Amino acid sequence: MPAQIFLGLSAVVWLPYALLCLLNPDFLAGAAGVSTTSPTGLSEIRAMYGGLQAGIGILALLGAARPGFTRPALLMLLCLATGLGLARVAGVIVDSSLSGYTVGALIFEGITVFFAASCLRRPVRRPHANAAVGLDETTRTGPVRR
Repeated sequence: MPAQIFLGLSAVVWLPYALLCLLNPDFLAGAAGVSTTSPTGLSEIRAMYGGLQAGIGILALLGAARPGFTRPALLMLLCLATGLGLARVAGVIVDSSLSGYTVGALIFEGITVFFAASCLRRPVRRPHANAAVGLDETTRTGPVRR
C-alpha cells in the first residue's frame, strides 16, 4: 500500500506540471530560465516537459491503480529521478549556477529516489493468487509453510 500511495502522489505532481508545460511552455522562462528562440524550441519544450512528464505521470498512476504496474513504475521513477538529479548536480558544478528552481528540483528528485528505492525493497504481496497454488505470499518461490 505505501508504494501505491507514493505512486499516486507522484502522479499528482507529474501530470499537472506536464499539462502546464504542454499548454504554456513559456512558463519555464520565468520559473527556470528556460526559453526558446523558435517554434521548434517551443515544440521541444512541449515534448520534453509536457509529453515526457505526462508519460511519467501516467505510468505512476497505472502503478498506483494496477498491481502489475507497481514495480515497473517504481523502477522508472528511481531511474529517472536518479538521472535527473545527477545531471542537475553536474550542471550546477559545470555551470557554477544554483537557483531556487534547481534546489527545489534536487529536493524533489532526492525524495523521489528515496521513496522509490524504499518501496522497491519491500516484498510484493499477492496473497490471493499465490495461496491458491500454494506459493509463498511474498516471494512466490516456494510452498507456504504453516
